[in-house]
Amino acid sequence: MKLVIVTAVDQFKSEVLRLFKKAGIESFSESEIDGYKSVPPLMMTQSWFPSERGGNESRMFFSFTDEAHIDALFGLIEAFNGELETNNPVKAVVVPVERYI
Repeated sequence: MKLVIVTAVDQFKSEVLRLFKKAGIESFSESEIDGYKSVPPLMMTQSWFPSERGGNESRMFFSFTDEAHIDALFGLIEAFNGELETNNPVKAVVVPVERYI
């Protein structure tokens, strides 16, 4: 068993849900998060409030599942990201789980 964590901007929520379903991952959790990127100094000086940095509304999905389902999900995410026209790809990471109850 492993823990897979997927992050995406809020606009991709329905697509990520579809990817989880297509990969056969039926049990997972979701949480709203704020995503941040470093802003170039030039961009900050052009804003009304240069010291303020706003986050992007994002989603984090996670599931405890087996490697076969994770492999399927990663393949689907890679294909999805390959067709994106934005600079906000869906990101995923796998964390090994040593013990669980």
